[in-house]
Amino acid sequence: MPLSILLTGASSGIGRAAAERLLRGGHRLHLCSRTEPTGLDGAAWIRMNVDDDASVEAAARIAGVPDAVVCCAGFAIFGSVEEVPLDRARALFETNLFGTLRVLRAVLPGMRRAGRGRIVLVGSLAGRAPIPFQAHYSASKAAIDALAQSLHNEVGPFGLHVSLIEPGDIRTAFNDHTDWRGSAGSAYGGAVQSAEATIRRTLQEAPGPDLVAQAIEHALTAPRPRFRYSLGPGAREVGWARRLLSDQACLRLLRKHFL
Repeated sequence: MPLSILLTGASSGIGRAAAERLLRGGHRLHLCSRTEPTGLDGAAWIRMNVDDDASVEAAARIAGVPDAVVCCAGFAIFGSVEEVPLDRARALFETNLFGTLRVLRAVLPGMRRAGRGRIVLVGSLAGRAPIPFQAHYSASKAAIDALAQSLHNEVGPFGLHVSLIEPGDIRTAFNDHTDWRGSAGSAYGGAVQSAEATIRRTLQEAPGPDLVAQAIEHALTAPRPRFRYSLGPGAREVGWARRLLSDQACLRLLRKHFL
C-alpha cells in the first residue's frame, strides 16, 4: 500500500535519493527542506527549516498525520575538539539533533493517536566509531543513535516502529557542504592534514546514496523492519570490532586508519 511520508533534508544527498526511490515506489511524499528540490514531480514540497520551531510546526500542520517520517537533514564540520568554535558546534547540534527532535515532537502526537507508523532516523557509523577531527559530527550521530533506541521503546506500545539507518562513507552532495575550515592553521599539524586527506579520499571512493535509499525503503515497507541498518564501507568492520574488541583496540584501529 502506498504510504504518506514526510521526509526532511529532501533537497540533496541521502534525502534526495530516498525521495526519488520512494516516488518510484508510488508513495505520497511531503518533501521538507529550506530550498525546493527540482525534478521530483508528483511530490509535494513544504518549506521547512529544522532549526526553527515555527517552521517545523507549520510544515507539520500542512502535511497532516503521515504514515511515516524520515529524518535526513544534517551537515558536518571538520576540526579538532579544541579548536572548532562553540558557535559552529552548537549550530551543528541545532540541525543534526535538535532539528530531528523538533520534527519528532511535531508529528508524534498524531501518529501516536493513529496507532501506527514508521519513523526512520538517519545516523552514521561515526556515531559508533567516532572520527578524529570530526568529533562534533560523530557526537551528534551518537546522540541520534541513543535517541532512536529510547524512542523505539517509548512508542512501540502505540504501534509505531523506529529504525536507525547507519551509513558509512557515502558519495553525495552532502560532502560538498562539509565545513572544512577547521584544518586551517591548526595546532595539530600533520595529524589534522592526514585525517582530512583520508576523509576526502574515502568519500570520493564511496558508493552513491541509493544504497542508503534502499535501506530506508526497506525500513518503511518491510513487514518486520530491523531497528538498525548498518551499511556501506566499514559497516561490518565496525560491527565486529565493537562486539569483539576492547575500547583501546578500537581506538588504535581508528587512529591507524585516519592518522
